[in-house]
Amino acid sequence: MGKIIFYEDRNFGGHHFECMSDCADLHSLFDHCRSIRVESGMFIIYDQPGFMGNQYFMRRGEYSDYMGMTGMNDCVRSCRMIPMHTGSFRMQLYEHFDMEGEMMELMNDCPNLMGRFHLANFNSCNILDGHWLVYEQPNYRGRHYYLRPGQYRSFTEWNGTNSRIGSIRRLIDV
Repeated sequence: MGKIIFYEDRNFGGHHFECMSDCADLHSLFDHCRSIRVESGMFIIYDQPGFMGNQYFMRRGEYSDYMGMTGMNDCVRSCRMIPMHTGSFRMQLYEHFDMEGEMMELMNDCPNLMGRFHLANFNSCNILDGHWLVYEQPNYRGRHYYLRPGQYRSFTEWNGTNSRIGSIRRLIDV
């Protein structure tokens, strides 16, 4: 189980809302969010309803001024709880759309895809096991996207704005 609490004011002040599962539309529950406490589990928060828009990964901890820490605005409109995964991790990255072209397989974190595979553009992928974060820049920097098990025939299916991937990390709750 996971638990995340959204607060309207910085430093955990004002009205708050507790969430322990996916919520596709938080707008009716609060107008803005300026601090967040993750009591357990891991979550992805989105600035648009329906798990769309900019994403930010949240793990257990206190974010007293999450806007200053993340650079996101105060519009948290949906959140997704990342389920615990205890098995192996495995993903396949493809050079072209629809799982075509050269394929690279990962089972561990990769801080620099270009250095390892000599490719930085991946247009589709297949997540076979585990939950992953895909970053646009090396060393787990820049915009990131949450990928859960399933096929992504195009980078647009994971809300990517382009096919560039710089690094990949497994989501493990520590």
